[in-house]
Amino acid sequence: MALYAQRDDLSKLRAAINTLKEARTRDFSNYEILWRLAEYNYYLGSHTTNDEERGRAFREGIDAGKAAIQAKPDAAEGHFWLGANYGGTAKTGVLAGLSSIDDIRNEMQAVLRIDPSYEGGSAYMILGQVSLEAPKMLGGDPSAAVEYLQKGDRLDKANPMLKLQLAEAYFKTDRIPDAKKKLDEIDKIPPDPDYLPEHREVLEGVKDLRNRIEEKNGVKQ
Repeated sequence: MALYAQRDDLSKLRAAINTLKEARTRDFSNYEILWRLAEYNYYLGSHTTNDEERGRAFREGIDAGKAAIQAKPDAAEGHFWLGANYGGTAKTGVLAGLSSIDDIRNEMQAVLRIDPSYEGGSAYMILGQVSLEAPKMLGGDPSAAVEYLQKGDRLDKANPMLKLQLAEAYFKTDRIPDAKKKLDEIDKIPPDPDYLPEHREVLEGVKDLRNRIEEKNGVKQ
């Protein structure tokens, strides 16, 4: 959809979501409409500055993701975007996060069973994020995060978002040379025309992590 290609303009993204909602009223169980609704709502929830809109977007994304799985349980898209919206909800509050961790893991494991290469191995990326950010009592484990992210990186050498998360995991496990290496690899990846908004965000993340590495090295000196 042309409007989604301009998703960094949230007004156009909202228009795309409304178009999909209208299409859903005419074809309620259409799988592609459902998983795209989950995908678009995830992006909106992740980028809006309005707390009410953020919560609503993730809730609608979860609803659409669940419906997509009912329509086509053996396809990766529904599971992936349902899990992504669970992850968005997890970041809105402690209680939401605690209740969503298992849901996120379950959906990403389903993606790995169906199609590990979906979205450039991003199911590994999300499992790595969960392991990196979750409390230890809920299975948080930085070493496990590194393993997930390394698997994803081996699967797709050109996923800059995954490489950035792996660099972050290396940083948090004091593997600074490895973190720098991954950041250097990102610099060599040409932007994918279909993921320009995400690529710009990755470059901002690269700059931030390099600054934190310099600060850490400065403290050590």
